[in-house]
Amino acid sequence: MSKPEPIKPDLAQARKRSKTASAFCAYELPAGLAGFAAGKTYLIDTYGCQANEADSEKIAGLLATCGFVPAEDAEHADLVVFNTCAIRQNAENKVFGELGRIKIYKERHPGMKIAVGGCMPQEEAVVAKILKTYDQVDVVFGTHNLHDLPAMLHRAYHDERVVEVRSVEGDIVENVPRRRQDGFRAWVSVMFGCDEFCTYCIVPYTRGKERSRRPDDIVGEVDALAREGVREVTLLGQNVNSYGLDFSDRHETFAALLERLRLLPIERIRFTTSHPKDFSDELIGVLAKGGNLMPYVHLPVQSGSDRILRAMNRKYGAAQYLALLARLRAAIPDVSVTTDLIVGFPGETEEDFQMTLDLVAKAGFEGAYTFVFSPRSGTPAAGYLDDTPRAVKDERLQRLNLAVNEGYLAGNRRFVGRIAKVLVEGRSTTGAKHLTGHTEHNKILHFDGPDGLIGTVVDVLVTDAKTWSLGGELIHLGR
Repeated sequence: MSKPEPIKPDLAQARKRSKTASAFCAYELPAGLAGFAAGKTYLIDTYGCQANEADSEKIAGLLATCGFVPAEDAEHADLVVFNTCAIRQNAENKVFGELGRIKIYKERHPGMKIAVGGCMPQEEAVVAKILKTYDQVDVVFGTHNLHDLPAMLHRAYHDERVVEVRSVEGDIVENVPRRRQDGFRAWVSVMFGCDEFCTYCIVPYTRGKERSRRPDDIVGEVDALAREGVREVTLLGQNVNSYGLDFSDRHETFAALLERLRLLPIERIRFTTSHPKDFSDELIGVLAKGGNLMPYVHLPVQSGSDRILRAMNRKYGAAQYLALLARLRAAIPDVSVTTDLIVGFPGETEEDFQMTLDLVAKAGFEGAYTFVFSPRSGTPAAGYLDDTPRAVKDERLQRLNLAVNEGYLAGNRRFVGRIAKVLVEGRSTTGAKHLTGHTEHNKILHFDGPDGLIGTVVDVLVTDAKTWSLGGELIHLGR
């Protein structure tokens, strides 16, 4: 029986920055940069999580202030920005593959500029590799200086290769311009960084320490979005439940923030991601008030084995997690819960895996993101003894997915015959005649209807449940 090495405090804790109050400033475009790239086109290639998607909206907003306009494709763009993810090796490999492919476009279009930003450049080895192997890259920037992109591009257009990656987070910069993906949904970051240091995760090293935005700034942003016609906001943070822990006023919690936001004229509020250890009874109490707080929680558990959870540095056990779910469902009986699960963590035995299957059976998840462990250089788990064959890990993933899919289907079937309120997002990719959107419980629902309903909330009778989606009939036009 292979056993994971214990967490080494001198490695994990030495890198854990103390919580200190963040400094705040308002964004200002440097003098002389407004419109400097007028008429040039850009394309942003985004990888990773919702935080990266939110960052890409900022990148697009910053580029617009410089005069850039969107391109139809990378081949004909004057600027291509790769907003990268470092959470798994596969994501990095895709970026390097795309950098190789786009070199051909740049040879045909010598004026093209290529920028690589996001989480990957926060790794020193990645920057070294780019500098050595990918001379087609003109600008390299990290997660902490995204707002400086206009100045970096201005230098690049004067034939300077720019590499600027900060290891220290710096100020929280408010009012960075955005170009949002649509007019009725919006990402709103409530905090940045992560202090959890799960042993498998690179995020604390690429995103830095936890820094909370001021509650008044968040409330003001959501209120403004509501008045602009946005129907739904998703609050973002690596661990939204630890929001406010870096403030001197310990009453400024995530629950307190939601209490303020639920009083705003915004139709839907969601949030991601929550860490189980910080999911307080105060937060459950606020969510139970309902209204514009959606009855859906994504609550990553990662494993059902206490031994593996300790090796992951997750700071809770399976019984504690299940007890939290019980309290959540007692307060919000109709809540939908999804999760994240990792198989093949170093030292995971068949017994450990069976504990994960057991937890899935008890938890009643209505969906999960499942992954095979991916070692990330620089994290403690990358050095753990890992002697489980890949074929065994893949077979466990298949068994896990079968169990998870049963939960998906059961979670969807419970809505058949009920009326769901659907925020219509567009035409379904599964059939041109179908509109698609998400219910309050974050279920995908397809139904027939006209394009004029896109961006509205409609009542739909749920008539059919498949594993990953619902089908229904429109019974009330949008509002």
